Amino acid sequence: MRKTTRYAVALTAVSAALLGGCDKLDNFFSKDKAPSEESLVQKIAPKNGDTVPMLLPDFTKLVESEGQTVVNIQAAAPKPASQAQNGGENGMDLSQFPENDPFYEFFKRLVPNVPEMPQQDEDRGELNFGSGFIISTDGYILTNTHVVQNMGQIKVLLNDKREYTAKLIGSDQQSDVALLKIEAKGLPVVKIGNAKDLKPGEWVAAIGAPFGFDNSVTAGIVSAKGRSLPNENYTPFIQTDVAINPGNSGGPLFNLKGQVVGINSQIYSRSGGFMGISFAIPIDVAINVADQLKASGKVQRGQLGVIIQEVSYSLAQSFGLDKASGALITKVLPNGPASQAGLQVGDIVRSVNGEEVRTSSDLPVMVGAIAPGKTVELGVWRKGKESKITVKLGAANNSQELGQADPQNPPPAADSPSFKVEQAGLVLQSRANNGVKRLVVTAVSGAAERAGIMRGDEILAVSQIQVQDEASFRSALEAAGKNVPVLVQRGSDELFLALNLP
Repeated sequence: MRKTTRYAVALTAVSAALLGGCDKLDNFFSKDKAPSEESLVQKIAPKNGDTVPMLLPDFTKLVESEGQTVVNIQAAAPKPASQAQNGGENGMDLSQFPENDPFYEFFKRLVPNVPEMPQQDEDRGELNFGSGFIISTDGYILTNTHVVQNMGQIKVLLNDKREYTAKLIGSDQQSDVALLKIEAKGLPVVKIGNAKDLKPGEWVAAIGAPFGFDNSVTAGIVSAKGRSLPNENYTPFIQTDVAINPGNSGGPLFNLKGQVVGINSQIYSRSGGFMGISFAIPIDVAINVADQLKASGKVQRGQLGVIIQEVSYSLAQSFGLDKASGALITKVLPNGPASQAGLQVGDIVRSVNGEEVRTSSDLPVMVGAIAPGKTVELGVWRKGKESKITVKLGAANNSQELGQADPQNPPPAADSPSFKVEQAGLVLQSRANNGVKRLVVTAVSGAAERAGIMRGDEILAVSQIQVQDEASFRSALEAAGKNVPVLVQRGSDELFLALNLP
């Protein structure tokens, strides 16, 4: 009742205002044609120079024109006869959940009206449901690798209800991009946009089949760009707040121009459902992968042969940089492209072929997009100045390249007395292992503790000068100044820490 009264009062006030200003309205609408959206915004915008009129986007035209390019994907793995009755080794037996359990419906993966692919089929094993989009009139389709990987039968359902059996041309686990092919002609195709032009705050929309509900549209904004996720070294993800759920995987992310700028791939979730953070693969990365899969069925990426870390603000100061950017080299792999080109530990890669390396996660993406055997020019910051170094790239592989600690050769006991460096807040001991001396941290306080140095760390270099004993450490520290980059080994990892002396 109170809401009704308020609305009536508001309506009366608006009516009075309109009647009182009818002359102005007559003049405003006296033109032969209706006013443009821009003119309406200018008329209704408050007369405050600090206020910017804003309009919410309308996605109806986008959905009408581009919805037909989006497909549903249903992939099934053959079920062994011994597992036909119990849900399979990797499947899920839903009988363990009571039907009123909230997780029952989630794990059941609601899939209404799925033709010729019932959920309970003794001849089929695990079922995956996802989305995809058509990139060529003759039937090439992009989707996620995790939707179709290890699946024996892949079906594609078009927007007009036509159904095809798809062939997997190839897939790439590193980028989570897969290329499918159906035998069809004259298909509608998406418009490819440029993910690099996206800006945080820009409106985007997704079309897909969450939980099997086909042709579902969700919208939101770009939250951030260039996100690096664990174990995803070659993909600078687009982060959005577009609602993405199981079944959306592999579907397109559109900008307001109706262009595909990404492939919806992952969500951050503690429940299994959408929680406001989703990630998409930039379309330029996906197209590069698709072109390689189409040409050879596999993806090759260039490799420098280095281990890198992020350049923090403190490290930037210690290396004399004007801003915290680039990729700091903490290890150069022996006999690799970087080693042969003369790159060194402590070098900071700031550009690749003239394109800026803003964060350390940019470098693997930029190098990985270039074919092995190609030559690149790196802008490298070394000891206070920048120079150009040319490197012929090698081929990346998925093996672990970092050396692991040898459990058969533990560090021996200290063979020299410890010494204390008050200014740095360190107590160190020089130890020898197989004839190699190392400085081991036995206690930290003050500046060292603030820098993140820990007991048990081995100090390898101070301001890019190798140290092995008390004399070399004190000499390097004295020559370094107040902001000192210190290279330490922690377990099998090597990293730089910024030691700021009082």
